[in-house]
Amino acid sequence: MGRVTAPNQLSPVPPADLPGTLGELRAAGHYYRTVKAEIRENLLARMRSGEDRFPGIVGYQDTVLPEVERALLAGHDMVLLGERGQGKTRLIRSLGALLDEWTPVIGGSVLNEHPLHPLTPASRALVAEAGDDLAVGWLHRSMRYGEKLATPDTSVGDLIGDVDPIRIAQGRTLGDPETIHFGLVPRTNRGIFAVNELPDLAERIQVALLNVLEERDIQVRGYQLRLPLDLLLVASANPEDYTNRGRIITPLKDRFGAEIRTHYPVDLELELALIRQEADLVAGVPEHVLEVLARFARAVRESPAVDPRSGVSARFAIAAAETVAAAALRRAGLLAGSAASAAAGSASGVAPAEVRPEAPVARVGDAVSVTSTLRGKVEFESGEEGREIEVLAHLLRTATAETFRAHLAGLDLSGFTNLVAEGAVIETGELVSSAELLRQVGPVPGLAKVLDRLGLGDAPTPEEAAAGVEFVLEGLHLTRRLGKDVTETGRTVYGGRG
Repeated sequence: MGRVTAPNQLSPVPPADLPGTLGELRAAGHYYRTVKAEIRENLLARMRSGEDRFPGIVGYQDTVLPEVERALLAGHDMVLLGERGQGKTRLIRSLGALLDEWTPVIGGSVLNEHPLHPLTPASRALVAEAGDDLAVGWLHRSMRYGEKLATPDTSVGDLIGDVDPIRIAQGRTLGDPETIHFGLVPRTNRGIFAVNELPDLAERIQVALLNVLEERDIQVRGYQLRLPLDLLLVASANPEDYTNRGRIITPLKDRFGAEIRTHYPVDLELELALIRQEADLVAGVPEHVLEVLARFARAVRESPAVDPRSGVSARFAIAAAETVAAAALRRAGLLAGSAASAAAGSASGVAPAEVRPEAPVARVGDAVSVTSTLRGKVEFESGEEGREIEVLAHLLRTATAETFRAHLAGLDLSGFTNLVAEGAVIETGELVSSAELLRQVGPVPGLAKVLDRLGLGDAPTPEEAAAGVEFVLEGLHLTRRLGKDVTETGRTVYGGRG
């Protein structure tokens, strides 16, 4: 479930020392291999060397990836079956790294034909005529991956091919194979082709893939055309699709050699690892805040109020982390603006309050905003209509309390509760600076141990210390040891007994 960039649309320039003719190719000892044999050999080579076979894929090492490897070693086409946001497409795209970096092709061939294994009559004639002087081109593996998102309007022509009316108009006859415009599948010959959300493909269109998977050939409008295609076909599907939108027809399912179930991260550490890898954070997010969001995502996924058939995408936790980071950046920007305004309004030109700018560091209170911005990512049960934000807010509080107990259980936090024992209050919120929050708290016995338990180091910045303080205050409230109120201006006030 890791990040894999989509294949490049512009092929890199091949090295100058690669053979340039068919004769040079033979002299170099090159031989023809099928795509599946190529992937098998390269996968085995990575296994023997100990190299990471699927870089960036998180959470599948002991479950899904062994099944994928067995399917690839067996030479099987496969279907990845799982709920949304489980990284199926990214796993499929990562398979391209198992291809040779460069492979020889006949120049100008739309089917990426191998010089030692031409398919079309035109290419066979060209090889016979040119012999060892045949010019050889080189194709990078990034250009050997094709992908189609299945939609109801996808046609056989899109996938397989159709008659090209322009070539007919140029004088070619209908019986001439040169009049065929090949679709995406044959154009990915000698590569990997992926069909995402296969059940969305109309059943009559799925039928067109039967020959590709079994006989490894294609048929276009009754042409007597046999092209032994060489490719690995991989598809993804959501089990929910079988009932809501469509299904994979039985003969097509039978032709896939392997059906592999994917899943969400099986434990908290994998969920955290995925967030760390995937989230593009515009501000610092302390580890305990990331853990709150990871627990939150898992709680939403397991909640009876959420439709389990739809699932809760891994993108939910990733987007939550990015939203929390954005809230911290917004706070830093607004506080800087307030300081500038204060400075402009003062006679000396220096802000009367703090001069040091606020660094963007997220706090647990910033997570409140995700309950409204991310509710669209969750499919709730019909009986929960109108309660979506309430449900998410409850699950977020639960996740925060669990994280609090996991890190700070058994620690003496009386220094914090004593702060408000005499009726004092501590005010925090989205636009309360770290300096202001720390000033209200002052020196607190036990704060150093808290920050150490939260992994904030021996010398945390004021922003990191404020993040730790706010987490303690919220945790004490959630464990009923501290009162809490929210003012009309949106600020949070901690004080009194819970």
